Amino acid sequence: MPRPRQALLTRQRIVETALALIDADGLDALSTRRLAAALGVRGPSLYNHFATKEEILDAVADSVTATVDVGAFDRYDWDQALRRWARSYRAALAAHPHVVPYLARGPGRRPAALAMADAVYGALVRAGWPPARATHIGAAMRYFVAGSALGSFARGFVEDPSLYAAHPHLHQAHRLPGHQRSVDEGAFALGLDALLHGLAAEYAATVTPLERTAGRE
Repeated sequence: MPRPRQALLTRQRIVETALALIDADGLDALSTRRLAAALGVRGPSLYNHFATKEEILDAVADSVTATVDVGAFDRYDWDQALRRWARSYRAALAAHPHVVPYLARGPGRRPAALAMADAVYGALVRAGWPPARATHIGAAMRYFVAGSALGSFARGFVEDPSLYAAHPHLHQAHRLPGHQRSVDEGAFALGLDALLHGLAAEYAATVTPLERTAGRE
């Protein structure tokens, strides 16, 4: 009786399986041995596609970044584009929070991450922002979005009213976990509005009309 054919091992299958393991148990739980077992292969087989575990993690991180929509930078003014991109970016990270600490290191050599950084920076410079300030804005947005996806504010409080008896301003804190989504999404929306309103004010005060049109030529 012929042996069943083993599923073809591809880079995409390795990345998808590694991401599933990270989603389930965190970054520290991923090892090449465990990944190979989940794929039904021997460990050395992975090295036909990736030289190191670090390369696998880079590919996993880039697969998450690749789901972020950067098309708004070609269709909207810089501030509206930043808003749409930030929401798409947060959605991608929130779907895979265990990957966020690795992504937070920066783009490195990852193609999708570099393409995203280029889209953000390019749109800001075209809008007339000075290059140094465009770099600051891109970094600030990344800090804000990544931080918002790292964890839940609401989950940081436990559902035990007695714990907050000595803290008069926290007498309703035990209710927060039951409203996790509205708390976290409301906080993100408020922070994004505040950040963009502040940038819009700076733009109006510092970027001249000539600079605004020069980058579009």
